[in-house]
Amino acid sequence: LMVWLRRCTHYLFIVVVAVNSTLLTINAGDYIFYTDWAWTSFTVFSISQTLMLAVGATYYLTFTGVPGTATYYGLIMTVYTWVAKGAWFALGYPYDFIVTPIWLPSAMLLDLAYWATKRNKHSLILFGGVLVGMSLPLFNMVSLITVADPLETAFKYPRPTLPPYMTPIEPQVGKFYNSPVALGAGAGAVLSVTFTALGCKLNTWTYRWMAA
Repeated sequence: LMVWLRRCTHYLFIVVVAVNSTLLTINAGDYIFYTDWAWTSFTVFSISQTLMLAVGATYYLTFTGVPGTATYYGLIMTVYTWVAKGAWFALGYPYDFIVTPIWLPSAMLLDLAYWATKRNKHSLILFGGVLVGMSLPLFNMVSLITVADPLETAFKYPRPTLPPYMTPIEPQVGKFYNSPVALGAGAGAVLSVTFTALGCKLNTWTYRWMAA
């Protein structure tokens, strides 16, 4: 009975965590809609994406103990996000304007850290956390710079994530404007270690709940 309960709970939890992680970061790829503050929002959103990926993927990875499951988790989030981004296509935005967060490479690095250190949880937290935090802003910027004519396209269409009364009259320069990748990666490298540790702790709490 306990084996059955653990397996069912395991699959239930991963679906709940992955779905909610995706929902919480659905707009995190929409930096370009905040055209005047794109780099500032990129830095802030990089941290939110790192949080969702690191916590969920680490939880799933340590729950199963099988390297590769973090990548699977990233794949689930990617698929969910692409489905949700279908709303932008429905609104008429061109295909090459839609930006979705890039989670898979960072999730693969998390798996690699876990595998290379022979499933050492503390190494996963330290090495995996730093790798995720530093890599995610880099991959997302690569994704972002492939957008064709972002300024022209952004002003051509309405901005569904920014109410009219919040739209700046003149382009503003955010405090993170100069180096969004460096700031996102720097903050992520520090914070993601904590995020990864939280993912491990969630796993512990889950086992305790199931064993009760």
